Amino acid sequence: MDRGDNLSGWGVFAGFLMLIGGVVQGIAGLTALLKNTYFLVGEESLVVFDYTTWGWLHLGFGLFLLWAGTALLNGANWARVVAIVLASLSVIANLLFIGAYPLWSITVIVLDLLIIYGLTVKGGEAEA
Repeated sequence: MDRGDNLSGWGVFAGFLMLIGGVVQGIAGLTALLKNTYFLVGEESLVVFDYTTWGWLHLGFGLFLLWAGTALLNGANWARVVAIVLASLSVIANLLFIGAYPLWSITVIVLDLLIIYGLTVKGGEAEA
């Protein structure tokens, strides 16, 4: 896999986490769309949206994370910024979703924070 010279070990790690996070977000989205009785609270107890809307949002986040993760692993510089923005939005979305499925949301939040860490704190290694 040609990932360019601008990606450190942490960047590669973040790229693979983005792929994993995209799959996890997609599973959460499909679950909300296809089996909304699976969650711990009813739709009337959700913070903002119903499960159909949440399902589409999570599915969209998942697809965008897969796209940006693939681009990041292929060495695209723009993918670093897009990945940080998407991971940040995903943290916010999963904080709002935490009442419906706490363990799943916490898992995704941890993945997103590791992505942000890998792309920001260790991002200076790419210039070396």
